[in-house]
Amino acid sequence: MDLSRRGFLAGTAGLAAFAVQTKAVSAATQAGVVEGGVQNNRENAKATGEPFTVRAADGTMLAGEAFGEAEAPEILFIHGLRQSRLSWEKQFADPALAGFRMVGFDLRGHGDSDKPTLLDAYSDADRWADDVAAVIDATRLRNPVLVGWSLGGYVAGAYLRRHGGSGIAGVNLVDAVTKLSPDLLTEEAGAFTRTTTSHDLAERTAATADFLAACFHQLPAPSEMQRMLVVNGMTSRAVNEGFVRTATIDLEPVFAAYAGPILLTHGVHDRLVRVAMSERIKAIHKNSRLSLYDNSGHSPFYEEPARYGQELAAFVKAANGD
Repeated sequence: MDLSRRGFLAGTAGLAAFAVQTKAVSAATQAGVVEGGVQNNRENAKATGEPFTVRAADGTMLAGEAFGEAEAPEILFIHGLRQSRLSWEKQFADPALAGFRMVGFDLRGHGDSDKPTLLDAYSDADRWADDVAAVIDATRLRNPVLVGWSLGGYVAGAYLRRHGGSGIAGVNLVDAVTKLSPDLLTEEAGAFTRTTTSHDLAERTAATADFLAACFHQLPAPSEMQRMLVVNGMTSRAVNEGFVRTATIDLEPVFAAYAGPILLTHGVHDRLVRVAMSERIKAIHKNSRLSLYDNSGHSPFYEEPARYGQELAAFVKAANGD
């Protein structure tokens, strides 16, 4: 792969990142983690999630949380690059979603999950796919809806590509990256290609703050922006460096072949991913619906959470035949 192409893919990886972590997590949140299962031991935490860890196929340890009754309809949330399961805290606390089994986890290289140093750990789409499979098995999900935001959309597609969609009730793609193509990104996103992956720490730090702001039409409070930057800084540098080497750049055929329903959620004011990315999936998948958010940028689930929660709840119910 030539240097210019690597640079583009690095920027695409960067745009899949930067958004949302809304509340600090205390040390008590992490207590009681057990490998391969879930255990509720968060006496001092506001949420009622059940922390878990699980080893992926290559030995990478993944950390996550599960909410709700095991018998309820299921949702598996997959966050964007440089974020964590905390990106979905508004959804975990949303009354509209209280009747569902919700699972979130930290992608490899992120949050509390292991951070492999080898670049192959991030360049191989099958490893991302196997991580999702490991979480599904560990939390005993039977037929979940996959929610993939930004890079999470790529990860969801990687899962369908490797493991098939027979056990997936539906897919919600949120401002998702499904094809690494420059015509589906904005010029502003292209400008971040070099700066957000720079080896110059000062340049990369400044670009991170600017990029984070570009993820919103309605900016979060300053304290929330600070917390988001903290989470971003926890991500392994190898994630970007490895992802730019991926040979799997087009997952559109995977989504076209998927037999289940797809809900496409996209902020009209997204300054990074063009609405055309979602429109392409809608055009190639008959059982899909595009929902545009007029008051949101790259993060509609954060910027318009009430509407998003209601639409997601309705989609999950319909996907499960209710």
